[in-house]
Amino acid sequence: MPATQDREPRITINKRKAQHPCFDERLDEGLTLRMMQIPAGRFTMGSPDNELDRLDWEGPQHQVSVSTFFMGKYPVTQAQWRFVAGLEQVARELKPDPARFKGDNRPVEQVSWYDAVEFCERFSRFTGRDYRLPTEAEWEYACRAETTTPFHFGETISTQLANYRGTDDESLEWSGSYGNGPKGEYRQETTPVDYFDMANAWGLCDMHGNVYEWCQDHWHGNYDGAPTDASAWTEGGNSSRRVCRGGSWIFDPRNCRSAYRFSYTPGARDADIGFRVVCSAPRILP
Repeated sequence: MPATQDREPRITINKRKAQHPCFDERLDEGLTLRMMQIPAGRFTMGSPDNELDRLDWEGPQHQVSVSTFFMGKYPVTQAQWRFVAGLEQVARELKPDPARFKGDNRPVEQVSWYDAVEFCERFSRFTGRDYRLPTEAEWEYACRAETTTPFHFGETISTQLANYRGTDDESLEWSGSYGNGPKGEYRQETTPVDYFDMANAWGLCDMHGNVYEWCQDHWHGNYDGAPTDASAWTEGGNSSRRVCRGGSWIFDPRNCRSAYRFSYTPGARDADIGFRVVCSAPRILP
C-alpha cells in the first residue's frame, strides 16, 4: 500500500439500521411529512469540558428528563412549506417560495422564526394536532439519540455524511476537518434532505449540517438555571434572540456538533436557516 494512503485521515461511523416507530402526516396527493417517535428518557445536555472546539455557552452539562414526542424525520422541505403557505393565514403572511436554493425536496430556508411559528400554527389547524418548534433540549436529545460523541455517528464527521464547509478558510481561521476527520468538499448550497441516506438511531436525518434549525427558546449565554424537564427556556436571557441548532452548509464542521448552539434575531431570514416540527403525540386535538 502506498505510504500516502497510510497518512489519510480515518473516520469511524456508528451506523445502525432499524425500524423506527413513526407516522406520516398527509398534506396533499403524494405529499406527506414523516414524524418519528422520540422515546422518553434522560440525557446529559451540553458538551464535556474536553470536547474539541467546545464553547463556554455549551455548558455547564446538566441532566434533563424528556417525555415522549414526535419530530420530523427531515427539516421542512420546500414542497411541504409551499402547501402550508397556501393554507388560511393565522397571524402573518407566508411567502410560498422563499428559499434561495430551489428544489421541492431541499429544506426551506430564508424563513424567520416568526414564519416558522406561523407554519406550525397553520399546520396544527390543518391536521388537528398540536405542531410546534422543538425546544432546545428536545432538539439535542433527539439529535444525540443516546450517544455522547460530538456527532450522532461518532467522534468526527465527513462531507460524505453531511453538508457543511469541508474546505479550509484561512481568512476566517476555519478548518474543513474536525479532529482526525478528513477534509471534504464545500458545496456552497443546500442538498436535498434525503441526500446522504444517513439517519441516527431514532430515524432522524440531516441533524448535522445543511441548514440551522430554529428552536423555541430565547438565547441564554450558558445553562445556569436551565430547565431540567426539556421545556422551552423563555424566562430571562436575551428575548431578542432565538436558539438555532445543527450547523449549516456555509459553516465549518465544528458548528455541526450535537452540543453546538447559536442564536439569531427571530426576524432573520438567512439562506442557511430552516426548521423542523415536533408534536407531543399523533392524536387529534379536541
